[in-house]
Amino acid sequence: MPAAGPRAAGPSPVPPGTGWPEDPATAATPVAAGAAEVAALAAAAGSLHDLAARESVCRACPRLVEWREHVAAAKRHSFRAERYWGRPVPSWGTDRPRVLIVGLAPAAHGGNRTGRVFTGDRSGDFLFASLWRCGLAAQPTSETAGDGQRLIAARMTAAVRCAPPENKPTVAERDACAPWLAAELAQLLAGDLRAIVCLGHFAWQAVWQQLAAAGLLVPRPRPAFGHAMAAVVPVSGGTGPAPAPGGLLVLGCYHPSQQNTFTGRVTGGMLDEVFGRAREYAQL
Repeated sequence: MPAAGPRAAGPSPVPPGTGWPEDPATAATPVAAGAAEVAALAAAAGSLHDLAARESVCRACPRLVEWREHVAAAKRHSFRAERYWGRPVPSWGTDRPRVLIVGLAPAAHGGNRTGRVFTGDRSGDFLFASLWRCGLAAQPTSETAGDGQRLIAARMTAAVRCAPPENKPTVAERDACAPWLAAELAQLLAGDLRAIVCLGHFAWQAVWQQLAAAGLLVPRPRPAFGHAMAAVVPVSGGTGPAPAPGGLLVLGCYHPSQQNTFTGRVTGGMLDEVFGRAREYAQL
């Protein structure tokens, strides 16, 4: 079925501030044109909403800009009647999460199409079903921005904000995008964050790098990635409930990619185990 409202007609990619559901940006949002500007704009963002707006219009990585916009213009045949977001996909969820979920990057025909990370693809179907069962999402599915889905005491982001070719960002692209995650973590660590779930090895590595950069006492050597692998980082509490015993819990989780779910490398029960542990640790 063709998408309704602002998703059904108009240009792809979507210009900021033109009515797309949940678009945090406006035509006046500053645009980063290179890695140095990403660092400056991320550091100067006064709130998570401001940070998300700036993320969503970034043009720092030419290869990623070209690819995401090409996908948005060419479209997949099954989505030919829809507009594509075609911009960097910003973080979303509550501004004071107890649980942060970090992925690799938006899918070309998922988040790059819908404008919301893990929304509109099979990986998201698997993920949100588990989040709903574990009490971290209001609905078992997430199909489009503005569909009523809501994260409960949780927030979702990605290490890289743009859909990369073959789902493989380069090292330079990863590093250029890192200040967005660093700025977000700085704001969340000052609040009520208690647990981080890293979906896949790429996210696991990115999170440890940023926690170390934030001055936290991360384990040395850093823990190897694995499903349900867990480590605790000492961190002071925010203004909300008392810190969970031991500090910030970092959990590894196999990525709910089609390759992993179709082969049984990761199951719904395995995701439930990880998110259930994060929820319990966060005292939800």
